[in-house]
Amino acid sequence: METFAPDLQTMVRTPLTNAHVAAMHRVGTIIDLKAGDSFQRAGERIETFHYLLSGETEAINSATGTRYGQATLGPGQFFGELAFLTGAHAFLGGRAVQDTQLLCVPRDEMLKLMSDNPEMSDIIITVFAARRRRMLDNSEGGLTLIGGEVDRDVRRIASFAARNRIPFVEVEIESAEGTELANQCRIDRAHPAVVFAKHQVIDPPTPRGVALALGLDMALRKEDVYDVAIVGGGPAGVAAGVYAGAEGLCAVVLEDLAIGGQAGTSSRIENYMGFPTGISGGDLVGRGEVQAMKFGTRFAMPVRATELMQCEKHLFHVKLDNDEWVSAKALIVATGVQYRRLPLERLEDFEGSGVYYAATDVEARYCKDTEVAVIGGGNSAGQAAMFLARSARHVHVLVRGESLASSMSDYLLQRLESHPKITIHICTQVKELHGQDRLEAITIRDRRAGQDWNLNTKALFVMVGAAPNTKWLSDLVELDDRGFVKTGADVGAASGYETSRPGIFAVGDVRAGSVKRVASAVGEGSVVMSAVWAHIADT
Repeated sequence: METFAPDLQTMVRTPLTNAHVAAMHRVGTIIDLKAGDSFQRAGERIETFHYLLSGETEAINSATGTRYGQATLGPGQFFGELAFLTGAHAFLGGRAVQDTQLLCVPRDEMLKLMSDNPEMSDIIITVFAARRRRMLDNSEGGLTLIGGEVDRDVRRIASFAARNRIPFVEVEIESAEGTELANQCRIDRAHPAVVFAKHQVIDPPTPRGVALALGLDMALRKEDVYDVAIVGGGPAGVAAGVYAGAEGLCAVVLEDLAIGGQAGTSSRIENYMGFPTGISGGDLVGRGEVQAMKFGTRFAMPVRATELMQCEKHLFHVKLDNDEWVSAKALIVATGVQYRRLPLERLEDFEGSGVYYAATDVEARYCKDTEVAVIGGGNSAGQAAMFLARSARHVHVLVRGESLASSMSDYLLQRLESHPKITIHICTQVKELHGQDRLEAITIRDRRAGQDWNLNTKALFVMVGAAPNTKWLSDLVELDDRGFVKTGADVGAASGYETSRPGIFAVGDVRAGSVKRVASAVGEGSVVMSAVWAHIADT
């Protein structure tokens, strides 16, 4: 299966050319370091690109203060990883091993060079992405999560980090390492916590707190006017971000949880052209995010749009849940759909502690060697069942209807039916949830037999229904009777993706009449940009 980036250990590296280095010399400065001098500290915002002219440097693990990995960098190599593209805080520090000379280029100047020189950009981004993949594979250099086995807030951070490709390691609260960290950071030994670097305790332990600590909370000001604001970071929104940047538009993508949207919860997509061995939804959209950043598109998360208004200057103003505003000449609605919450008592009590809406490596760890249940009859539910069957004792797929033939791809249905660790239960629905602080069992209603039965399970995955996220549009555009955004001829718009309000466009699953497939969403996010460009040119 394809992954987010190449393997750093096996990839063939291409060095920057003399012409690339000469271009950096024109806008950079040279600094001399003595052995032991630091040039980048973990937790500090990244402002500089560092290229080694002579000497030797090492990356420093923020959690241990020691060398990260086994290798060092020498002349002709450069320091850094993907956080450089966003100007976030550094996961790793940088230190000279011996007397060293660095060519230092301000980040903005370096991004301009990369934009003007695709070959240079490809070389740098390939290495940056491979380094991030190594950090993720080794669970090093990022966050330390203490007590995820007992605390759902920490579990939510783990899910947030995993879906946004933030490296982290989990430590049990009662372990020797957990005790040592608690003492080191001066926190209650029995209190779950999230730690960045060696001493920075993230309080409160929320996705927004993590974003603040890592510098992911891009500063947004109402007085800044973007050419286009894209609300939603799923396949459609990220594709729009790629093409907006490629067309030279000043664009920002606003996402309320994780880049990837609902597609990011899919552990394996096999029917997307170009990936014959499959790719996870998170890795697919993650590649698009890097591509969009390469072209200069900015990303802000986690921020949720709560209100929309248009002023007398015909600008659109999006209010966010942190009371900040984003202003733009055009707006693309790419908020997709979200799984419906079941009308069950105590559902909210168990969300994050047994009830989940995504099936990734993080959730799979919490239900290893146990019975699990998946509610849903679509491809996402089928992919989740196949993925969970790798580690669970048994997977029960619960379907309201009498068949999966009309809602699930045939290749996937055949795999579920033949898998020895998966059982499909048709005409069933969950009736009750049981447990104290965590889910312990569920009661299932079998409508054909007319009786109930209990399943002892610590994990219930809900992947049913499709509720559009459109309340924040504040009645500025026409919706259909299910809340999806109407576009094109249905509202008299010139473009197939323009809404009833000129300048507002809708793409992907949130658009009424769209085909609910990743490939379709990517296509719509790409094609819409010509209409966006025309609108901006006319205003």
